[in-house]
Amino acid sequence: MDDRGLRLAAVWDRLLALSQDLPLLSRWAAHASVALLVTLIILAGRLDLSWSQAVHASPRAGEPSVSPDGTGPEPADPRGQDYLTRAAVPRTIKPKRARTEVIVYTVAQGDTLYDIAQRFDVSGDTIMWANGMQDNPDLLVIGQELTILPVSGVYHTVAENDTLASVAARYQVNAAAIVDYEGNDLEEPYDLQIGQKLMVPGGKKPYVQRRVFAYTGPVPEDATKGSGVFGWPTSGHITQKFWNSHRAIDIGAAPGTPITAADSGYVAFAGWSDVGYGRMAIIDHGNGFQTLYAHMQVYFVEEGQSVGKGELIGHMGSTGNSTGPHLHFEVIHKGVRRNPRIYLP
Repeated sequence: MDDRGLRLAAVWDRLLALSQDLPLLSRWAAHASVALLVTLIILAGRLDLSWSQAVHASPRAGEPSVSPDGTGPEPADPRGQDYLTRAAVPRTIKPKRARTEVIVYTVAQGDTLYDIAQRFDVSGDTIMWANGMQDNPDLLVIGQELTILPVSGVYHTVAENDTLASVAARYQVNAAAIVDYEGNDLEEPYDLQIGQKLMVPGGKKPYVQRRVFAYTGPVPEDATKGSGVFGWPTSGHITQKFWNSHRAIDIGAAPGTPITAADSGYVAFAGWSDVGYGRMAIIDHGNGFQTLYAHMQVYFVEEGQSVGKGELIGHMGSTGNSTGPHLHFEVIHKGVRRNPRIYLP
């Protein structure tokens, strides 16, 4: 018997001797307590509680073990060949490679220019400029192919007499932005060739104000002047918000959804638009405000007609250049398109 066994036997004999002086019931309780204590001692002797987070395996047979500082053999570990210790877990994160090539995207049902821009992480203006959309994001047609640039900016086609400096000045950027862009593959002395395509990161084109239809007829005698407090012209969900090149909101719903006058006034225009709006109407509210309603399936008003706030003027549709049924709604104040959300409840 080893030393541990002798010590346990001595403890057992002493506890038995002490228990002889106890009543019968107490002796049974003492015996049970002693048995439990001995069991715990045996288990504690078999467990090694000094472990940490990562498994450290001993070297395979025939391989020398080296100390952590590399100065000599690793000392023998009393815990055995395999034990737990802290260890770093190296991990390499592969960076996302930036796209440098121009791609083509085909417009699908329900697409808006804003959604496409968000999907490809470029500005809406960038898509418009690259596709000759004349600052009108409503000129989208299902099946239309769009040139999508890799970054926000301008895609310039070199013309006669163009220089790096003149191109940079035209789009309000530093020439270094064009030279440093990997996709341009420019090398000194930076001679440009007519027809060459250049990406101008961060480049901007000036905003071109769209034409506003003006009513030239007489103001109806019974025309009600607008209150300046606008109501929602239809029910649905906003499919495209107001932004720099889309100075309106689009409200999508089922074809035939009623469209009403956002405020009182008279109809300044009702007819077919030649700029992609399809069937549309403009209401002049007589207080510096006009509202525009586009892509209607049908309209029930005519020019010069007086309308009251909330009066039915048409049904929602997808006429003109549109990728799905919606109302394109504008608020125009003294010839300037304002964000309709500022005026709507």
